[in-house]
Amino acid sequence: MSMKKATAQQLRHLRRRRVPAWWLDAKLGIFVQWTIASVPAFAPVEGGINEVLATNQVNTIAHSPYVEWYENSLRFPESPVAKFHEATFPGRTYHSFAADFEAGGAEWDPQDWAKKFAATGARYVVFDVKHHDGYCLWPTAVVNPHRPGWHSQRDLVGEMAAAVRGAGMHFGIYYSGGLDWTFDATPLGTVAGVLGGIPRGDYVAYADAHVRELIDRYQPSILWNDIAWPSTAADLWQLFDYYYQRVPDGVVNDRWTPYNWLFAVAHTSLGRRVLNYFAAQQMKKDGGLVPPTPPHYDFRTPEYTSFADAQKNPWECIRGIDRSFGYNAFSRREDFLSRPALLTLLADVVAKGGNLLLNVGPRGTDAIIPEEQQLRLDWLGEWTKRNGSALFATRPWVVAQSVTSDEVQVRYTSHGESVFALLVAPGERIVLRDVAPTPRTTLLSMDGRILEWRETHGGIEVESPALDADLDVIECRYVVARPLAERTAGD
Repeated sequence: MSMKKATAQQLRHLRRRRVPAWWLDAKLGIFVQWTIASVPAFAPVEGGINEVLATNQVNTIAHSPYVEWYENSLRFPESPVAKFHEATFPGRTYHSFAADFEAGGAEWDPQDWAKKFAATGARYVVFDVKHHDGYCLWPTAVVNPHRPGWHSQRDLVGEMAAAVRGAGMHFGIYYSGGLDWTFDATPLGTVAGVLGGIPRGDYVAYADAHVRELIDRYQPSILWNDIAWPSTAADLWQLFDYYYQRVPDGVVNDRWTPYNWLFAVAHTSLGRRVLNYFAAQQMKKDGGLVPPTPPHYDFRTPEYTSFADAQKNPWECIRGIDRSFGYNAFSRREDFLSRPALLTLLADVVAKGGNLLLNVGPRGTDAIIPEEQQLRLDWLGEWTKRNGSALFATRPWVVAQSVTSDEVQVRYTSHGESVFALLVAPGERIVLRDVAPTPRTTLLSMDGRILEWRETHGGIEVESPALDADLDVIECRYVVARPLAERTAGD
């Protein structure tokens, strides 16, 4: 059998897998970006990532709002990061922050983190074990040929895995496979530059050995890669097979595009111009950062954006609590998600068949989750404790989103014979235009109270229990969707 046919056969084998129920049912996960960059903890806050990438300024990525890109931004002398660094840490290298990070993590309590994450209702945690700066959060036996010893002495990954599982959640790892600045330190200013910055040579075997080591040591339920993958498809399919054999109910995300001719094109001037143009067009089409679809994946990962409607394929919305993933000490109050925005985001994602992977960025100097972030975790916990049955283990209904007759935004989820109407800022009187009663129809508040309702031409009219001014939920048992024409006539 030829190599090409063997590779195609491997891919067909991988695609026969089904995404496990635990992941489909989870609905909420916590992402943790805790890197060396969280020691200087600075990134500009003038715009979110989608706004930054949509601008026409030269070397736009040098203005990234992501703290974890600090080392890259530092390579552009006129960038906000470079100016901040010169004023705040004159003479210091980025690598010198590793000592601060190690010292700051000396009193780290992984059980405390896991307890706080579990209290949100989250079913899994994805832990950043190596970001683009190449620093590993475990004492890896795979030697970095360019910076030996570039890893923590303490097994932070192992301790986090044990704490997360001890709190009843699944444990996953984030690994930056597409970028490692210890192998290629070229300043990255554009999307095409990022593709051209994927290392080759000795990095290919290094990254493969790293991931296999992580699989063997920690058996992560999620392999969450970033940017792309440096090896060819044939080698990547073997890595996936290795993973699935050892973690049969594991999942991989959609950022594993294997090395191909497009990455080589990114090294040419014309290729960079073409790639940057199409990247900008794609951003406009998708309304944000949506990774290209690779040959194999278990779930999609739009970043700081969502989808317009329910999706056929599993997906996960990722974003930070503010405009960064890593901790930004300079985030303003308006940069953080408000309570209504956070709860509405969760409802919207789940109604469209996705999971929300909300990021937490602990401080690098003392391993503490900042107060503004913890407050949002508390909001989630309060809301999911009361309304979890409208989220966890649900599936999209025939209608994902709509508005009531009074223009109240509503998202729908379903489980068994119940439909849940998640109402954004509801009033005292609600008319659900999308549901029709049956002889057995019952409407309930989430504390179990039976609600009075009546059928009208415009839909089911119900007096809202008004338990939550930001996002309330009504459970509708034994209802059906009203025909589109009937819903339109009732408008």
